[in-house]
Amino acid sequence: MLGELGFTRCATEHALYTWRWGKEELVVGVYVDDLIITGARAEDIDSFKREMAARFRMSDLGALSYYLGIEVKQGKEALMLGQSVYASKLLERSGMAECKPRVTPMEERLKPTKASTTVKIDATFYWSIVDGLR
Repeated sequence: MLGELGFTRCATEHALYTWRWGKEELVVGVYVDDLIITGARAEDIDSFKREMAARFRMSDLGALSYYLGIEVKQGKEALMLGQSVYASKLLERSGMAECKPRVTPMEERLKPTKASTTVKIDATFYWSIVDGLR
């Protein structure tokens, strides 16, 4: 559909589309039914939004502030990305929200034995937390 509007699909990132006219460029990122639209000229962005609204039922959520676990803060001179909310949710899910930061997060020189009395860890849950860190 974006191809009909003159957009070119990125060869290495299939969810990214670009439109160029001379020095002007519009970039659209697609994730399921969400679009992230950016460009140098507000007129180009507004024109694209009007074209999409004419073709689809859609709503404009305004400036990007949060997307796929990434916080976005937009200023005149800079764009800042962060994941503190995502990290906090991951700590809550793992039961570590109240833990204090440590340089060495476990007992030093610990020698595990087969006769351990500690509770067995749910490997699936453990790996879901580790995967959340990636």
